[in-house]
Amino acid sequence: MKITYKILTVVMLVLASSCKLDQVNPNAAADEQVLSSREGIIALSIGLRQYYSTSGLSSIILAPSTTSREMKGFATFTTVLELEAGGSALPTANAGILNYWSSMQREMTMCENVINNAPQISSIEPSLLSGIMGQAYLFKAMALAELSMAFPQANINTSTSAPVQFVPREQVFAEAIRLLDLGVAAVTANTPNVSFGTTVAGPDFDLVNTLYAMEARINLMAGNYQKALNNANLVDLTKTSRFTYTTQSPNPLNTLFNITKSYVPRDNFGLPPNLYYPGDQRYNFYFNGIKTTIGGEVTVGLTGFAASPTTPIPVYLNDEIKLIKAETILRLNGSVTDALAQINAVRTQTSGDLNGVNAGLPAYSGAVTTDALLLEVYKQRCAELYLSGLKWEDTRRFNRPAPPTDLSERNRIFYPYPDQERLNNPNTPADPAI
Repeated sequence: MKITYKILTVVMLVLASSCKLDQVNPNAAADEQVLSSREGIIALSIGLRQYYSTSGLSSIILAPSTTSREMKGFATFTTVLELEAGGSALPTANAGILNYWSSMQREMTMCENVINNAPQISSIEPSLLSGIMGQAYLFKAMALAELSMAFPQANINTSTSAPVQFVPREQVFAEAIRLLDLGVAAVTANTPNVSFGTTVAGPDFDLVNTLYAMEARINLMAGNYQKALNNANLVDLTKTSRFTYTTQSPNPLNTLFNITKSYVPRDNFGLPPNLYYPGDQRYNFYFNGIKTTIGGEVTVGLTGFAASPTTPIPVYLNDEIKLIKAETILRLNGSVTDALAQINAVRTQTSGDLNGVNAGLPAYSGAVTTDALLLEVYKQRCAELYLSGLKWEDTRRFNRPAPPTDLSERNRIFYPYPDQERLNNPNTPADPAI
């Protein structure tokens, strides 16, 4: 274990100095040492999950949650004010957008290094290798999905020797799904052993169920509704999968919203009155009830998954899976009765949720039509999946009001590309208008 942690330190130092995609890596020798040994691959596998759960989540939650009006930026820093304003006032030099882009590029690089090198190391036993490969496929797929949720085009691989190419986000989603399929195939063909759980994943991260959950999530975004439903049905809802934290590697939500305090939650999940249900018990889970008026808007203190530096953050919520089932059934023109049963399973839950998120609402009593139930799914996702970074993509899929005419649920459609990428990469596409 001492050797593993020493190599993990080297891994993180290498990553910290190799951010740009089109520059030769000055630490190639260190990279080769890390990537040619069993201990190095194990350390990198630990590191890629740890990086995503801290720096990665910090970036992919902060900017989209401001853009989707869940959070209000109120500090007088330029980055905060620009994200809060959104629209054409959001410049390409914004640090929040750069952090989003570069953190996902770095995550992809780590995953690619594992994917390309782990199979070459004969000392990694097959049942450990399957878990290592499945996890690397998973996190690269998650990084690709994040890029395609924020930008109209993105790269599907990284490079230290030449500028990367961009493809439309539909192709980025497709590549993410291909990687998830490879991950599922790896863990199905050779069940990860106890060593993977103890040395790489830890007791709280469930690789197999997370692969199925991300298959359901990303196929839904890509419009592959039957495949999304099939995978949602494979998720074991008696289990959960979490990112865990320590005081040395703290919860990023707690750091962002309870320590740095440049952003604060809008009251009632930031929702317009017609989308929020008074009496929703999830309010008391996510918020502490201490309200303040800032800039004419009511804001409230954050708790829930941001409660402390060591509070775990779920990789996915089990009720997300139920809502995916409901949405895909409706979009496939399936039984509204079956979809309503999934919706009510979320609405009426008063206790017992594995992550403590219980709505405690009465059963749905509105119109039982496809359109009405799809709107109900959106409402439930907005409350259930608060600060998951998913609402912004939801606003597109559900055709919600859009800028520049309506800023109530989002203030951008996509982000512009960061200046650093454009300066280093001549293949960078034109920025979206808004």
